[in-house]
Amino acid sequence: MSGLWADLADLVLPADCAGCRERRPGLRHGVCPACVVALGALRPRAVRPTPAPPGLPSCVTLGPYAGPLRESLLAYKEHGRHGLARPLGALLAEVVAAAVGGARPLALVPVPDTAAAARSRYGDHLDRLARHCAARLNRSGWAVRVHRPLRASPRPDSVTLDSAARAAAAEAAFQPRPTGPLQGRAGGPAPVVVLLDDIVTTGVTLAAASRVLTATGWAPGVAAVLAATEKRHQS
Repeated sequence: MSGLWADLADLVLPADCAGCRERRPGLRHGVCPACVVALGALRPRAVRPTPAPPGLPSCVTLGPYAGPLRESLLAYKEHGRHGLARPLGALLAEVVAAAVGGARPLALVPVPDTAAAARSRYGDHLDRLARHCAARLNRSGWAVRVHRPLRASPRPDSVTLDSAARAAAAEAAFQPRPTGPLQGRAGGPAPVVVLLDDIVTTGVTLAAASRVLTATGWAPGVAAVLAATEKRHQS
């Protein structure tokens, strides 16, 4: 988490905090000090939806899809706060490091946006996060590259779907690019494939992407996500 505050302080942003949406006169940071503290207190942990879909790799998340983490992701994805890609990418790097457990060659594979989603967001939002994530890890001594062996087929926004419709859409969501099997550098061992996403809900998207990757020689060793939704139990 070191350097997170500096990343946030570098941004030139509106007067409202991305984490709590409170307006603060003269605010010069993307996230207010209280939200930075809340984000800094999050620690990566294993998460697994119940029931877990077939093909879902082990998954590690930074925290629940709530509070400043949720609001920051929404501000970044849906409200054009693209400057948040750098600090959110740094947070994702923390998750990747915890998921893998030690510095080693990594191949980061972000779940791709559909063409329509990328147009509406002025670029693939997860690709930006992956690049900042890789830069942070490389500066820390890891050997990391971002790869794009998947392309996304047109599909409806998952936010509008129930779990059954989400599973059906995920089955045909991804196609492999003609990249060939993953290989290490200069004859070394193949890097660990880390599948990246911003949010995990049912796990069907990650599982579908993992099945396509596995079939083409890119089997993910682990998935890393920023946030995980939590089931609400009715009393």
